[in-house]
Amino acid sequence: MKIVFIHYHLKTGGVTTCLRQQVEALKNDCDVCVITGELSQTGFPAKMIHIPELAYSADYPGIFQPEDAAAAVSQAIESHFNGPCDIVHVHNPILAKNKKFLKILAALQRSGVSLFLQIHDFAEDGRPRSFFAEDYPADCHYGVVNSRDYRILLKSGLKKQGLHQIPNAVTIPDNPPATTQDDSYAVYPIRAIRRKNIGEAILLSLFFRDNETLVITLPPNSAADVESYQDWKVFVSRHHLRVEFDRGLQQPYEAIVGSARYLLSTSITEGFGFSFLEPWLFGKWVWGRKISDICADFEANGVRLDYMYSALNVPVDWFEWEAFYKKWKRTIHNTAKQFDIVIDNERIQNAFSSMTAEGTVDFGLLDEESQKQVVGHLLTRKDHAAQLLALNPSLATVGIPADQKNLIEANRNAVTRHYSMEKYRQKLLAIYAQLHQAPVRQHIDKKILLAQFLDLTKFSLLKWGDYGA
Repeated sequence: MKIVFIHYHLKTGGVTTCLRQQVEALKNDCDVCVITGELSQTGFPAKMIHIPELAYSADYPGIFQPEDAAAAVSQAIESHFNGPCDIVHVHNPILAKNKKFLKILAALQRSGVSLFLQIHDFAEDGRPRSFFAEDYPADCHYGVVNSRDYRILLKSGLKKQGLHQIPNAVTIPDNPPATTQDDSYAVYPIRAIRRKNIGEAILLSLFFRDNETLVITLPPNSAADVESYQDWKVFVSRHHLRVEFDRGLQQPYEAIVGSARYLLSTSITEGFGFSFLEPWLFGKWVWGRKISDICADFEANGVRLDYMYSALNVPVDWFEWEAFYKKWKRTIHNTAKQFDIVIDNERIQNAFSSMTAEGTVDFGLLDEESQKQVVGHLLTRKDHAAQLLALNPSLATVGIPADQKNLIEANRNAVTRHYSMEKYRQKLLAIYAQLHQAPVRQHIDKKILLAQFLDLTKFSLLKWGDYGA
């Protein structure tokens, strides 16, 4: 089978890692090439074909017609295979990173190309600046990485025969690195973008039982995320908290993870959720916030995460809730405007009342300023910690799951069994066989899709708001 992969770029990142794994999984079964707007600078395990017009609009300011870019893609395919290919597998096409991308795909469809569109991220899920006003491609197959997105797209108009769930593979080391456990620190092994919710990890560090230091491995890249990150560093320094930043700039990732006592995750949103699977392969457990609609897939495959919490409730009088509410309401209206919809004030008020019905709110919904007020409140008096423990009993067992050894072994086996490269290869080949044999007539209703994601009771300013706005 002849497979063409298309992505805006091959720079280091989650989607590029996924694409690389797919190429590796298929290399002995398929003839594969990758067409991209920006080449990898570190090599790639397949033939790369550079078509600059496919890059992010911000990275290619040139003027071109979508039909010409599509013709260049078709010519590249014809040249590489000495004829047509069987499937063009496109990654993340419905994010408007390239403003002409949907028109390019439409032109490819008109030329007879069979498209498989794999969605990792939705503009409707907290990325309004990447929203396409035009309709998403119709009458082609779609793929998603989790069952949440699968259910959402079925509700939005896609059909079971034209929608495929393809969980990512987890790289399983042939020889897991030797670990020399250092009981003095716990690691949040991430690049600290805002949705990773590092303020909550800092709050958790106040409840570490053995005075471990919280280690956050890498700084973010984008300007908005960097500003938030730097302000957290100032906050930590001012209050003399046991938090270390940027360890990953001096030490290899494997060494940091391998020697940690345990790992943390406090992220409020994930596309796939590697952080819930990878620690077990290093002989470590992960503690913190469980994203229930993402982790349901892992738990269905035998990965035990029942000891984690799904919300961290804090009293609303521990922060300036009226100022927060005004910011939260303003952000909702701005978001609605970007999606060209209207959300009335009564709906907003009802959602806020629901969020705060018990006189508490989930810490992960707050902006950084409000989060700092909560942490500062905790630092002022010891009885505040007792109050938070009463609201969140899991804080009494930070990083200490029952029966650690058996838990690690069982979860490692579950991950190895269900998320291996061989499983991935089998899944990909099965999907391609269906695509090749079953043309489909379907389209996405974008209004329904947006309604599925825009749940105001889960509207977090870390995800939807601009930092400091």
